[in-house]
Parts: sequence; C-alpha cells; structure tokens
Amino acid sequence: MNAFAAPALPVLILHTGDPDDTLRDRHGDYAQMLRHAAGLGPDAVHIVRADAGERPLAPAAYRAVLITGSPAMVTDREPWSEQAADWLRQAAAARLPMFGVCYGHQLLAHALGGAVDYNPRGRELGTQNIECLAAAAGDPLMAGLPVSFPAQLLHAQTITRLPAGAVALARSALDDHQLVRLAPGIYSAQFHPEFGPEFMRDHLLRYQPDYAREGLDAGALAASLKPTPTAASLLRRFLNLRQHATAQH
Repeated sequence: MNAFAAPALPVLILHTGDPDDTLRDRHGDYAQMLRHAAGLGPDAVHIVRADAGERPLAPAAYRAVLITGSPAMVTDREPWSEQAADWLRQAAAARLPMFGVCYGHQLLAHALGGAVDYNPRGRELGTQNIECLAAAAGDPLMAGLPVSFPAQLLHAQTITRLPAGAVALARSALDDHQLVRLAPGIYSAQFHPEFGPEFMRDHLLRYQPDYAREGLDAGALAASLKPTPTAASLLRRFLNLRQHATAQH
C-alpha cells in the first residue's frame, strides 16, 4: 500500500432516533447497531444525530451514507427530519451512495419525491419472509441472494408511492416495498438488517401489552423469531459494491 495514500473517507451514519433507554442500554443505540452490521470500526464512520439537530458535512466529505431507523414518523414532518431530507436530496444529486433502513428507507423516499403513510395493511412485526421481485435478478446488490429470505420487521408506516425512477426489489406479505433501489447506488430496506433475534425478542416482550391492544400476539411473534443472515449481509454487500466501483475508476 502507498504510505502516502489519502485516508478513506468515512461513512456517514445519519442517526434518526433510538429505542427506549432500557433497550438501548442492553443492545446499544441504532447508530451502533448499524455500524456493527455494516462491519465498520468506530474510526470509519461519522455519526450525526439528525434527530438532535446535528447536520452532516457536505456530501463530498463521505464515501457512503447509512440512515438508521427511528421511533419517529416521517409523516410528522419534524423540522430536524425535513432538514435531513433536504440534505439527502443534495447527496442524491451528488450521486453519493446511500442505504436507508426503516425510517431511513421512508425518509429517502420522501426526500426524493415519493409518499409515506401508515401501512393500510397493518403493522409488521417479528421475523417475516421477504420475497425478491423480478427486478432483483439484474441488480448488483442482489446478485447471488436466494429468492426469499427471513428478515426482522418492526414498522407501522411504509412507502405508499415510490419516487419516479425507483424500483421495488423485494416485498413481504403486507408491504410491496420492502427493498427498493431509489436510484443507481441508492438503496433502502423497510426491514432491519441490523436487528438480531435478541433485540427483537426484548422489544416484543417489552411492548407486548401495547401490541395486544392492536390484536397482535407479541409473545407468539417473540417465540417464532429466528436468525436472518441474508438480510444482515446487505449493508456489507452495499459497502463492498461501492468499494469495488471506486477501485475500478
């Protein structure tokens, strides 16, 4: 390696919220979960707390962006969220590679002209099956993946209309937009690649009475949780795609 080579640019993790204190103390915050799932060390990332009003640097300061989930709702149009959406539009115009998860998935779609609302088919929870769509066959992120795989789901809102030019790559029983290519190099997942069964179990049992009021059996969902290695691989696959593309130029 050239001793004088410029250091790699960091990956921005746009932090949009956290679990409650009990779950965060036990499992870490959402930015750290995303960092671990992406295989990134602490020095390889720049974590920006968008939900606390922090602002990222210019898009040129980063090699890629990961956007966390959040207990917030995109439809609330919080000032910090709209500010983050404006930055994401700038980053998309600069062709910065991005991957959004759950809230990040919805925020990217909103920023790029899509629509977000409560899923009319209902809330999705627990380990559920993700089915790849025809468009996945020609997508570099999806190369070699099985046609269906389990993933951890935890959401009430969803993308109800894709932005112009976006393509759905995978769906679930209740959501047609589980995995989306919003533009070349810009992806998002409604499911959670960064969540493992342990976090999901603790969440479901902690909020079991709330889910029961919606007619959902969180205890049964907790008992049926399982590992989701294919879903968990997507963040690393995404970053490897970007490294390979950079190496070719």
